[in-house]
Amino acid sequence: MEGYQKYKKSYFMPPESCYDWVKKDAIDKAPAWCSVDLRDGNQALIEPMSLDEKLEFFQLLLEVGFKEIEVGFPAASETEYQFLRTLIERNMIPDDVTIQVLTQAREHIIRKTFEAIDGAPHAVVHMYNSTSVNQREQVFRKSKEQIKQIAIEGATLLNELAKEVHGDITFEYSPESFTGTEMEYALEVCNAVLDIWQPRPERKIIINLPATIETSLPHVYASQIEYMHKNLKYRENVIISLHPHNDRGCGVADGELGLLAGADRIEGTLFGNGERTGNVDIITLAMNMFAYGVDPELNFHDMAHISETYERLTRMQVHPRQPYGGALVFTAFSGSHQDAIAKGMNWRQEKNLDTWSVPYLPIDPQDVGRTYDSDVIRINSQSGKGGVSYILKQSYGITLPDKMKEEFGYAVKDVSDKEHKELTPEWIYSILEEKYIRVAEHFKVNEFHFRQKSDGGIAATVTMTLKGDTQTIEAEGNGRLDAVSKALKIGLGFSYELTDYKEHSLSKGSSSKAMSYVAITQKDKMVWGIGIDEDIIESSVEALCAAINRLDFWKE
Repeated sequence: MEGYQKYKKSYFMPPESCYDWVKKDAIDKAPAWCSVDLRDGNQALIEPMSLDEKLEFFQLLLEVGFKEIEVGFPAASETEYQFLRTLIERNMIPDDVTIQVLTQAREHIIRKTFEAIDGAPHAVVHMYNSTSVNQREQVFRKSKEQIKQIAIEGATLLNELAKEVHGDITFEYSPESFTGTEMEYALEVCNAVLDIWQPRPERKIIINLPATIETSLPHVYASQIEYMHKNLKYRENVIISLHPHNDRGCGVADGELGLLAGADRIEGTLFGNGERTGNVDIITLAMNMFAYGVDPELNFHDMAHISETYERLTRMQVHPRQPYGGALVFTAFSGSHQDAIAKGMNWRQEKNLDTWSVPYLPIDPQDVGRTYDSDVIRINSQSGKGGVSYILKQSYGITLPDKMKEEFGYAVKDVSDKEHKELTPEWIYSILEEKYIRVAEHFKVNEFHFRQKSDGGIAATVTMTLKGDTQTIEAEGNGRLDAVSKALKIGLGFSYELTDYKEHSLSKGSSSKAMSYVAITQKDKMVWGIGIDEDIIESSVEALCAAINRLDFWKE
């Protein structure tokens, strides 16, 4: 592809080897989470949220369990300012929740920000200035020393103004475009800010290291984070925070590897909303931890409610393949996948397992409010017998005999292929009904009675109608169904072999009904019929009659 020649690396590796994070294979505890949906996410919307919409979104974030929420850039607009004041003046901020506000390292913006947060019980004032080579040279046209001085002056002003407001204030500093900054210089600026703020155990400071533009492979970001983790002053009283963007599609990987490298905190958004390609998706990060048995300390049990509220308030859409939250992420259409999932679910039930290990499903869909019936296995022309059988069992309590599953699976695939549509459980059941239950009646059984023979056999008296003529036939068999079958052979005037028989009670719907499956063979072709009745003998005879009525004999 032409044009690649003009691109070059725009990131900086640490001056020393920083690969201790490679030795870790998992994240063993949740970081501190900070939602930036109401600031970073909101500013990226085509139509930013109104005051009422932001208030509702704030409540959603509280429901999910966020304890730190960036509520805006109060100096940027009147709506941002009023939103913050509304939260404070209506006492809408719970005691255990800290709000966060963003400000550039510019005096008039900082002063407006402190005016906005006055009275907030707990607040983080997040100050930033750009430190990258590109920003220094192209945007600000300032030297390293001049850029560092901007950070120092801003940090000094924060110290002064924090004494004048009511409320508990925490400071946060970001060297914006951190990944495009020489690591030694980024460390120098951050340490200069820390020297002014003097972090202490009772007054920890947040140093946020953003991938403002994602410019490297995730392992490079992890090495950059580890370098800062090892070299920041006052490290025991500094909270290292990450703010990964997703320009290369690796935001989640950046977040995960950054946590392995020593970070303590993550800033991100629901579903990864944000400028350009978005921020790191906190749902994916948190649910990845959940899938490895780590409590993410956020609640995504009602994913449908979260998705609906998010889409309505932001006017954005959750992609159907979005990890954990998308409509299709637990859905299998492929026949082999469906079969494996169905068998895995049966295995869990048989073994009474507490742990989750079902093929193709990284987590139990029910943990995020999804259902097995309508979400996990869905049927189209790519589906197979396993998926079709699973749907019947889950939706109707129907357990098809193994020898019948393949035949019915092909019948369902054929309908989907011709209609070019996904088939609902109701549609699948109607195919079953049409093919095996409500079949054309070339003959019918009007009634039947049994009597026990002294030799242990069964005698059946069957009244049947064929071509308008009604007759009564008696025959003996080694069981009731066998006796009825022999009587029908006499009355019909042709033979077949009673090949297979299965029955079960319906576990869904009416539990008093029995479902019977009868297979007969004529000229080496096996044909199935199904009967449903409250009486097991009635359902068996119905199934036998349905099978006989489906024979090719009637077409000859």
